[in-house]
Amino acid sequence: VQLVESGGGLVQTGGSLRLSCAASGRTFNRYSISWFRQAPGKEREFVAASRDTWSGYSTYYADSVKGRFTISRDNTKNTVYLQMNSLKPEDTAVYYCAATSTRYAGSAYYRELGKYDYWGQGTQVTVSS
Repeated sequence: VQLVESGGGLVQTGGSLRLSCAASGRTFNRYSISWFRQAPGKEREFVAASRDTWSGYSTYYADSVKGRFTISRDNTKNTVYLQMNSLKPEDTAVYYCAATSTRYAGSAYYRELGKYDYWGQGTQVTVSS
């Protein structure tokens, strides 16, 4: 699976952006996809996950983005989105999408960087104050 992020840019505080993660591969719908971010001088951190389940997809969010960010996916387009609203300067980071073939683990599993098999190159998001 190859992942390519897009949609980053410069936005003012309170603004919105939608990131896209386009994936190659015929079995995209079987992968759980997550977004992580890394701010300058900080470790990469979990943002949101779309986990495959028997009946659809479950979503998880970091507390810092809950209520402001929404992860969604369109399997017909092999794309996962991250809608980011009410952006804050502390959301400034490089955003990465990641894929894992593990489909039915608990929520804690998807928050760990080491659990992912594939990563994109990242897209920069800058929120000005």
